[in-house]
Amino acid sequence: MAKRELPKHIYRQKNGLYFQRRGWPSLKLANEFGTPEFWMEYADILAGKEMPKRVTSRNFAALVADYRKSPRYRRLKPRTALDYDKYLEFFLSIMSDANPANMKRKDVIRLRDTNAEKIYFANYSLRVLRVLMEHCVDLGWRETNPAKGVQEFKTEKAEREPWPYELLEVYRSTCALGTRERLVMELCVGTGQRIGDVLEMRWSDIQEGGFVVKQNKTSKELWVPILPELQAALNAASRHSVFILTNERGTNRWSYRGASQAVRKVREAIGALKYDIHSWRYNAACELVEAGCGDDLVASVTGQSPAMVQHYTKKVRQKIRAIQAQQKRTEQKRNV
Repeated sequence: MAKRELPKHIYRQKNGLYFQRRGWPSLKLANEFGTPEFWMEYADILAGKEMPKRVTSRNFAALVADYRKSPRYRRLKPRTALDYDKYLEFFLSIMSDANPANMKRKDVIRLRDTNAEKIYFANYSLRVLRVLMEHCVDLGWRETNPAKGVQEFKTEKAEREPWPYELLEVYRSTCALGTRERLVMELCVGTGQRIGDVLEMRWSDIQEGGFVVKQNKTSKELWVPILPELQAALNAASRHSVFILTNERGTNRWSYRGASQAVRKVREAIGALKYDIHSWRYNAACELVEAGCGDDLVASVTGQSPAMVQHYTKKVRQKIRAIQAQQKRTEQKRNV
């Protein structure tokens, strides 16, 4: 049977007749062409009785759904994906049915400015929208990314610093050996790893007197020897789970939120709110520089790039160099 003999939007496939129309879902017909039942079914479809809802495939709901199935989303680290999901749900709550092809640069700016009082939220939502609209371009739904080039709000970001030695000792005296608060600090300072990697550490990761670490963020594999302070904390720790840091019931690893809240309570108690968990990674890098280690030795422990080693240790490095410079200056005066 030739296609021209079939009515509009009806196509014959190997397994039967299908109604196919742009913007409508594809539907297989139950009756054979030419029968009274066929014409009644066809009329019902056109009248919307067989398919009461038309499909608008190119909306933000479809875009978000497709993005979540894409390699771009699946490559995200679990914690980053959770962060992205918050903003994707926000977009769905305000423009689920809108066509992303119609979004203009002024709409992106308006969305950013609407959240101007919540600068972090405004900036992060802009980053996620930029990624989402790039995916929209990749799908061929539009030619350009309207979020690309839109500036984030500028913020006065405080420079993170390592915990002062005296304050670190106060923390140790406040949190006795055997507590999770003490153990998480010794693990972070002793291994120089990110909190996410520290929370994933298992007892089986201890091999030949060091920790075998595969960093989540960089996928770098390291072996980091255990310092005496960390060994003392490990000796005092309970071993009723495969994870070194566990939740209160000891059934699973300690969550980031749980660890962050527990450490914050200690920081509040000892007046250390200026210094957070991530600052302990700065402590590790700075202690290595103060011990005379070059960038390659620091990186062998922390797994950082040369640029990040320089960034983490720039203040202590300047202090060390300034001391050396002033000593040379004093020596020169004595010689004269």
